[in-house]
Amino acid sequence: MIRDRGHLEYVTAWRAMQDFTRARTPETPDEIWLVEHPPVFTLGLAGRPEHVLTPGETPVVKSDRGGQVTYHGPGQAVAYVMLDLRRLGIGARELVRRLEASAIDVLAGYGLEGHRRDGMPGVYVANAKICAIGLRISRGCSYHGLAMNVDVDLAPFSRIDPCGYPGLAATRLADLGVGDKIGAVQHRLGESLARTLA
Repeated sequence: MIRDRGHLEYVTAWRAMQDFTRARTPETPDEIWLVEHPPVFTLGLAGRPEHVLTPGETPVVKSDRGGQVTYHGPGQAVAYVMLDLRRLGIGARELVRRLEASAIDVLAGYGLEGHRRDGMPGVYVANAKICAIGLRISRGCSYHGLAMNVDVDLAPFSRIDPCGYPGLAATRLADLGVGDKIGAVQHRLGESLARTLA
């Protein structure tokens, strides 16, 4: 089931994902939440504070997802995947692969070639990251998910070491010739994820 959750504060969405995961039973249908966040830096469980270089007035939230530091903001399509991995018969590594495959599929629909990089989860166009992935697995179920840059302000990425890599370039669909707005991209992303995760 795909749910458009609209604009949500990061912590509000995070707590809602935790509540959903705690309350779910083996019969609970899986859900994909499409959201957009106000500006926020998030540190994953492996994130080190020194990778947040100059946060300024942007909040920094220590999250329970995997990975390092990233930025969320308006114009970024975020998809959270609340899945029963045991029921799907897949593990975390395969889930990451499928999330990457969905992002690559969406990019291909716009005539863009996305690719993976060994040891660096996410999706890249040329040498710049366009989609970040961070997950949490609890009791065999996933939450958190992926974030694709549509027309988000890229400047905040220069104020962190994205995913722990100093100088890692970020890109967005708007700079790659894609005119679709966030809603259209979220729709494509949700549909692709639903196919890939079925």
